[in-house]
Amino acid sequence: MNQAEGERIWLGGYMKGVPSDIDSSAYTSLAQVLETSCDKFRELPAFENMGVGLSYDDVDRLSQDFASYLQNVLGLNKGDRVALMMPNLLQYPIAVFGVLRAGMVVVNVNPLYTPRELEHQLKDSAARAIVIIENVATTLQEVIDKVPLEAVITTQVGDLFGFPKGLITNFAVKRVKKMVPAWNIPGTVPFRTALARGKAQPYHRVTLTHEDVAFLQYTGGTTGLSKGATLTHGNMVSNLVQMHAWIGPMLNEGKDIVVTALPLYHIFALTVNCLLFLRVGGKNILIANPRDMPGFVKELAASKLTAFTGVNTLFNGLLNTPGFAEVDFKALKFTVGGGAAVQQAVAEKWQKVTGVALTEGYGLSETSPGVCFSPLDKPEWNGSIGIPLPSTYVSLRDDDDKVVEIGKPGELCVKGPQVMRGYWNKPEENAKSFTPDGYLRTGDIAVMDEKGYFKIVDRKKDMILVSGFNVYPNEIENVVALHPGVMEVACIGVPDAKTGEAVKVFVVKKDPNLTVEILREHCKQNLTGYKVPKMIEFRDSLPKSPVGKILRRELR
Repeated sequence: MNQAEGERIWLGGYMKGVPSDIDSSAYTSLAQVLETSCDKFRELPAFENMGVGLSYDDVDRLSQDFASYLQNVLGLNKGDRVALMMPNLLQYPIAVFGVLRAGMVVVNVNPLYTPRELEHQLKDSAARAIVIIENVATTLQEVIDKVPLEAVITTQVGDLFGFPKGLITNFAVKRVKKMVPAWNIPGTVPFRTALARGKAQPYHRVTLTHEDVAFLQYTGGTTGLSKGATLTHGNMVSNLVQMHAWIGPMLNEGKDIVVTALPLYHIFALTVNCLLFLRVGGKNILIANPRDMPGFVKELAASKLTAFTGVNTLFNGLLNTPGFAEVDFKALKFTVGGGAAVQQAVAEKWQKVTGVALTEGYGLSETSPGVCFSPLDKPEWNGSIGIPLPSTYVSLRDDDDKVVEIGKPGELCVKGPQVMRGYWNKPEENAKSFTPDGYLRTGDIAVMDEKGYFKIVDRKKDMILVSGFNVYPNEIENVVALHPGVMEVACIGVPDAKTGEAVKVFVVKKDPNLTVEILREHCKQNLTGYKVPKMIEFRDSLPKSPVGKILRRELR
């Protein structure tokens, strides 16, 4: 039996009170979301990091100061791109809302990027300014002469500890004295100076609509170069309203505490943690370094959390860290897993330890990100990604763009107000990415059951998912092939108990003296850590098609 076009059989699975469609007209922009929440929850805590907090009033004031600096001191205009390159620190929400309130576009950058990756993103987005944590300023230093930046604002981990209301505590100072590699970029401005200079001048409110671009959210590129998903204020507001419709019944305004360990530069944490909990007056506890699992567990023990989000590897890591099972989870209402498939063993152990089920969702950078979610009143692990959110249409298509029968696999295609406008300056890519009737092709192969629940069964593209991060084989192959000792290379994803999938490359040598160690070191210099091949296998030859194309599927 075929699913009729536009039919939403999954609506019967919605939790009581969740509407079939949303109205996102209540907010004209994310700037209005922020201002509304700051007016409503002014004295409540909004963000906390290493025991130091900012109230909604602080966020309102400081983000306005930063917006004023961008407008008045730097002379940037509405629509200009500003890059943000830092982990989960108090500066991030101030910078992101400052950029948005100035009518500019946020370009989120992974602070672990190599110079090659950073150069591409800054050139592609034509960012005019960047806010960067000093710990990775050496990365920018290597490419500063090759990119169009006009202003560099540097920040240190503890910049907002006690600023501007009082002294930095000794406790905070001890926590943040990390080694910062020596760097030299002429003309940089400290973040605190930018705030002070912005405060001295009047902020000019900008008129924003759903059509204005809010974020360029970079995602892996099939050509080996990442591309920017163009997300408008309308896209982001719509997904925020969809998420609030879905999760809102579980929340109490002004009372919830969410632990944010996933990086805010990742679209999942940006929308579900930062924006959703801002919308309801919640507190975000920002974890700057979740890899320090013992330290992370101590933060959890002190947090009285009511909500938690993560990826499979994070849940698994916590479950295997001493002290986690002793954390008091009495206040915890729900846990959301995304970014990659949650494994059954991890979900079951999480529920046993915390007493709360692990609810799975599905989304993409291109969809702001939410597409599907398991209903929160039926959250037990079932291997599915749940059902589509309100106002979301999902259609499974075959290679001829025909809707497949229920129970049969097809490419998951999605339409809704949260779907991006397109890729930034990539008309050819956009033509391939959408169906003739306007659905976004995700590249994921799924099946749908009679109740409208979807399960991912395969991937049409060769993308590899490492701990929830997209890795594209073409990019890895391009980097490996740059080594003079390499004749040919092919990259695939292989199952991995810890990260879901891991990167493996097969290499034909040009230089017989090439070793695994030499090649891995070359990769480390050019690729972010999670993209570096975990396995390198040398071969005499690689399987090829009659026209000479290397066949990754045979290597799998």
